[in-house]
Amino acid sequence: MKDVLFYTISLITILNPIAAAAIMVSLVKFSEIPEVSKKTTLTVLVASVITMFAGGYILKFFGINIPSIKAIGGVILLLMSINMIQGRSIVAAKSTEEEHSAAQEKDDIAIIPLAIPILFGPGFITTIIVLNEKATTYINKIELLIAIVLSSLITYISLRYANGVSKFLGMHGIKIVTRLMGLIIGAIAFLFLVSGVKALWMGA
Repeated sequence: MKDVLFYTISLITILNPIAAAAIMVSLVKFSEIPEVSKKTTLTVLVASVITMFAGGYILKFFGINIPSIKAIGGVILLLMSINMIQGRSIVAAKSTEEEHSAAQEKDDIAIIPLAIPILFGPGFITTIIVLNEKATTYINKIELLIAIVLSSLITYISLRYANGVSKFLGMHGIKIVTRLMGLIIGAIAFLFLVSGVKALWMGA
């Protein structure tokens, strides 16, 4: 249970569904929120499970070891956390302005840019791969899978009721939550970075 909680908190802070909900409200009509929420969440869930089971093999195919991913992943998460702590736009941190503008012109934005890359971005991909590598037993793998499902469920609830969440928190509330999540992501980033550099140094 402790590991499930750790995995879930790690994943949900990097996903930052509260900020994604605020973005979605600005991009879709109120009547479209239920359908877009469902498609976005399903995309994140499927992509996460695929990354969990196939991500490590893809890295090995290209000759990339896990310590290297931990190190660069730590850097990516650290940059993300700095952006969040400083209150910079989450869109700027996870997607380009072109993608954001294009989204406003498309009927279906559930997959791009909401699911990818606003929610399922480089930092989240790296986190899943690293956590999966640390999950050495079948029980740990199941716990991580449960955490992915739970974080996806929390993301769906946040997106489904995005209008209410945005009104309840307001712009200042969303910024406060984002900054708090940025601090947690920063701590996770240092764990990944130090662990990766240490493993690379010992293996050198």
